Amino acid sequence: MTKRTVLAVDIGAESGRVVASHFDGQRLQTEDLHRFPNIPVEVRGTLHWDLLRLWHEIQAGIRLAKGAASIGLDTWGVDFAFLDSAGNLLGNPVHYRDHRTDGMIDYVLSKMPRAEIFARTGIQFMPINSLYQLASLSKNHHPVLEQAASFVAVPDLLYYWLTGVKVNEFSITSTMQLYDPRAGDWAFDLLDAFGLPRRLFGEVTHPGAILGKYGEIPVTLAPHHDTADAVVGVPSITPNYAYISSGTWSLLGVERPEPVINEAALAANITNEGGYGGTFRILKNIMGLWLLQESRRTWASNGEEYSYDKLAALASEAPPFVSLVDPDIDAFLNTGDMPARIRHFCEETDQPIPDSVAAVTRCIFESLAFKYRYVLNLLMGLTGQKIDTLHIVGGGSQNALLCQMAADATGCKVIAGPNEATSLGNAVVQLIALGDLKSVAEGRALIRESFPLVEYEPRHTADWDAVAPRFNKLVERNTR
Repeated sequence: MTKRTVLAVDIGAESGRVVASHFDGQRLQTEDLHRFPNIPVEVRGTLHWDLLRLWHEIQAGIRLAKGAASIGLDTWGVDFAFLDSAGNLLGNPVHYRDHRTDGMIDYVLSKMPRAEIFARTGIQFMPINSLYQLASLSKNHHPVLEQAASFVAVPDLLYYWLTGVKVNEFSITSTMQLYDPRAGDWAFDLLDAFGLPRRLFGEVTHPGAILGKYGEIPVTLAPHHDTADAVVGVPSITPNYAYISSGTWSLLGVERPEPVINEAALAANITNEGGYGGTFRILKNIMGLWLLQESRRTWASNGEEYSYDKLAALASEAPPFVSLVDPDIDAFLNTGDMPARIRHFCEETDQPIPDSVAAVTRCIFESLAFKYRYVLNLLMGLTGQKIDTLHIVGGGSQNALLCQMAADATGCKVIAGPNEATSLGNAVVQLIALGDLKSVAEGRALIRESFPLVEYEPRHTADWDAVAPRFNKLVERNTR
């Protein structure tokens, strides 16, 4: 076959990129066309995404492509926008780390029991979820709910700008705690309970088809949620695997044909998110490298600039298992002085206070590895699936220290890479839509053949086993 080029527009919480994937019938090659930061903007006390800037950068990246056969796009989850009856944007989308959701889980649970919400949606309770953002608008009688004609997730909005076609795509809709995976539609009784007009929520569309065109280039409806694309890009070779899409967040889970919604899943606070081909990602959101990203920003503001490689090198030389944190406490969610918050948590839990960059970074890496172990054990208990291989994809797959810690903590072989799994998964879906690939399995085999992977075997597992109960107590303290 002649070479086929598809473009993946992949926008994460920290940065975006336009990546060309070139397929010659046997191998994939990727080419970074354009990378750009994703910088939120605070206006009058509200934290917004700068969607117009992102749209400008997307178009700039597409213009650099030559001979593209298709475009696909994905972003982070849970955030959204409203359009008026003419299709115009009503206000800048608000960032999930904005404080408008403070206290909203308690407000929502005062009106509907936790068990009932989980039974309808199967989604992990997190204050960032769209349900709590929308509930805050309803509670405060925000006029946009009356003014709007349609509700779109952030990637739905960008697809609309690309093609002129409005959709509510399955994978991104399923992240919102507003979708009923067993009914295959919006949880309308939930919308009604919180005064959210049904007219705003359109038919849920599954990915995989050509949606329209941007100029002369076909636009493929790839999964809109970046984790859904990353899972397509996991180069698995065994059924007994779990994945971590490692970046600002660490999404740890398994892929299943059906959601797991029961009392045990509710108690574990796991999530069931939709994937390509009608699959479900049974996973848990872990705070991820956000703790390091925000620490790095704090150090930079104090005149101390550190590359990620330098931080890993410092952490590797620091003493092990001195101080640990549960990465998922609410205090770590918002922007601010992360090292100070970590020190405060350690002080509150009667641990040594990490007083250096190396100690804080070591604390973050070890805490993430222990949380991977904790969540992996939860998932194996819920699904009955034995896990012996852990695939780490995304930017965190390039962090050799964290990957080795993950192997040591979980006792699983870790296969790291590719770091661009999201854009590759996006490309695979486009190539299936174009008829160049037959299945996800064929796409995963293609990725294995095309990109180098690094394997980490477990070492020193007894040391991690000995400390794990101490970490588990910190998590249990957070969940009481």
